Amino acid sequence: MIDTPRITRRTFLIGSAAIGGGLALGLRIPFGGPRAAMAAETAPEINAWVVIRPDDTVVVRIARSEMGQGTLTGLAQLLAEELECDWAKVTTEYPTPGQNVARGRVWGDFSTGGSRGIRTSHDYVRKGGAAARMMLLQAAANEWKVPVAECAAAKSVITHKPSGRSTTFGKVAQAAAKLDPPKDVPLKDPKQWKIIGKPLKRLDTPDKLTGKQIYGIDVKLPGMLNAAIMDCPVFGGKVKSFDAAKAGAMRGVKKVVRVGDSALAVVADTWWHAKTALAAMPIEWDTGENAKVSSASIAEMLTEGLSAEQAFVHNERGDAKAALDAAAKKIEAIYSYPYQNHATMEPMNATALYSADRCEVWCPTQNGEAALAATAEAAGLPVAKCDVYKQLLGGGFGRRGFTDYVRQAVLIAKEMPGTPVKLIWSREEDMTHGKYHPVMQAKLTGGLDAKGNLTALRIRLSGQSILASARPQALVKGKDPFTFQGFWPSGEHSLEYTIPNLLIDHAMRNPHVPPGFWRGVNINQNAIFLESFIDELAHAAKKDPLEFRRKLMQDHPQALAVLNAVAKKAGWGKRAPKGVHRGLAVFRAFGAYVAACAEISVSGGNKVKIRRIIGATDPGYAVNPAQIDRQVAGSFVYGLSALFNQECTVKDGRIEQDNFHVYNSMRIAQMPKVESIVMPSGGFWGGVGEPTICVAGPAVLNAYFAATGKRIRSFPLKNHGIELV
Repeated sequence: MIDTPRITRRTFLIGSAAIGGGLALGLRIPFGGPRAAMAAETAPEINAWVVIRPDDTVVVRIARSEMGQGTLTGLAQLLAEELECDWAKVTTEYPTPGQNVARGRVWGDFSTGGSRGIRTSHDYVRKGGAAARMMLLQAAANEWKVPVAECAAAKSVITHKPSGRSTTFGKVAQAAAKLDPPKDVPLKDPKQWKIIGKPLKRLDTPDKLTGKQIYGIDVKLPGMLNAAIMDCPVFGGKVKSFDAAKAGAMRGVKKVVRVGDSALAVVADTWWHAKTALAAMPIEWDTGENAKVSSASIAEMLTEGLSAEQAFVHNERGDAKAALDAAAKKIEAIYSYPYQNHATMEPMNATALYSADRCEVWCPTQNGEAALAATAEAAGLPVAKCDVYKQLLGGGFGRRGFTDYVRQAVLIAKEMPGTPVKLIWSREEDMTHGKYHPVMQAKLTGGLDAKGNLTALRIRLSGQSILASARPQALVKGKDPFTFQGFWPSGEHSLEYTIPNLLIDHAMRNPHVPPGFWRGVNINQNAIFLESFIDELAHAAKKDPLEFRRKLMQDHPQALAVLNAVAKKAGWGKRAPKGVHRGLAVFRAFGAYVAACAEISVSGGNKVKIRRIIGATDPGYAVNPAQIDRQVAGSFVYGLSALFNQECTVKDGRIEQDNFHVYNSMRIAQMPKVESIVMPSGGFWGGVGEPTICVAGPAVLNAYFAATGKRIRSFPLKNHGIELV
């Protein structure tokens, strides 16, 4: 029988004390890791964020990951604005998380998720550019022996104003790199911005168009072998027995490896040989008690939570129970939202090279530090003897904030010392071993007085907590605050309605299917629950949905502004074209204010054509309006695909949907016209990539009610025979 070493499983999720408590939530990247070291050897580093080559090329070092949302371009704009460099000569690269740890985490947080890539990086990135400019100016002033105040920079050229002498960044970079960084680094007033706020073209587009761009799945190293893996199809199950003889004798196979208690991998000369051998290997699974779980049993668990006495309260005002009892009219509805898969185009993959004193990984990750910690943990080596080289992500959406695939790659490579091994999950493995959008139900009860005013609102959530599974140490006395995104009493996920009597709580119910941060996370279902129900209340009060909302939003001017913007552009209150019906939604998420107005037509009672969606976003500051437009449109694709088509069901403890033929996305012909209103009001930094995803669904649902008089409260819509055309 072929050698089948057993690898001890080490559980590692996201973040680690070994790297200073880095939190992995999820998102961004381009160029390969080794380029940072190469640039440092060939050009002077002005500071951690800026390398300037002799030809005046400005290399911006960015710790965030790129997965298609344009974060690297936006962050480069922030730095270039303060640096006063020539934008045509700007490029980007990654520092490695190993370099970050070695330098005292000078680049800070490597995590990209929660629409935080720009909004939590803007300050230190801009200061990095401003400090570099000051150092370059000082170097030129020293060379000319003039006061630095007489020098100015523009488009990578430094000019001595009294004499007219000039030089370039590249010519003084070596001298500038030897100076001490300034301690006081003033930043420009936004009114002075020339690069920030402009719709500049993305830096990574040419490489994508020409096929030059390398993704994690494309990595090739000398002497590399390939691995395919199969984990127990039931979460929490184990390998009971297997026979490696047949697989070991197949073409190209080098080794069969047991990966922890639950998985088996085959290492071969090609990935197809590895996958084919793995499929031929007899495996018996110990699926345990979780094999008894089904979608029906999970739904029953959540339904029980809707009336349970114990729940975590997060937003409470007045006495909702008494106000509901005294209401002239009481309206109640129960909504439910399913598991959903990230379904990234590029399946999970990582390439690992292990030796007794060094382990390196090349992978697409939304958190380089978490990947580094997972690498060290699996390799059994100190963090200082490991490193991770981030590659461009072929989709992340929160999934690649987790590190399970990195851990597996290292454990497999550990059995092939000195040989790089690239692990690629099959599509089926990727679809059935995800970290799924959490399943949730909600019971909403509203009370109206005799004049149709909303006097009380009660929302009971029942369902899964992501933090309880992924990062239990972040729970607040057992409560998961992120379950309430969009319902907070204040802060970046605040409820933007003023309601006299309010109670919002959560009965936590955690089935065995692992939940994860899925683009937008809990705002997706919470916005559908709330904004659909607000429409129900408006209808019950016999009031216009826009006016009903406006009255509740008098104390929330920024949210009201985006709502008014979409209503005005849609012509709300004016007669729509024949057969066209409108629906509204408004929400606050990740610090931004978003709203949408959908226009749809319905034929045959169940065929929906979304004609256009108007989306308004106030992110505070708009670094690149063109990218925001694209993010809004892209988020609508994601949200509408989920609304109409996407659901993960559980049978015998396992996920049933194993490929795209049973987990569908909307097609180009089904895509509505998207009209984006970017309306930055200034004074704060909000997110962009995720907020607008949540308002497309309820806007369409409210338009569907306007067209048919039918309320849909469980999803996806395909389960009700409703088709997107």
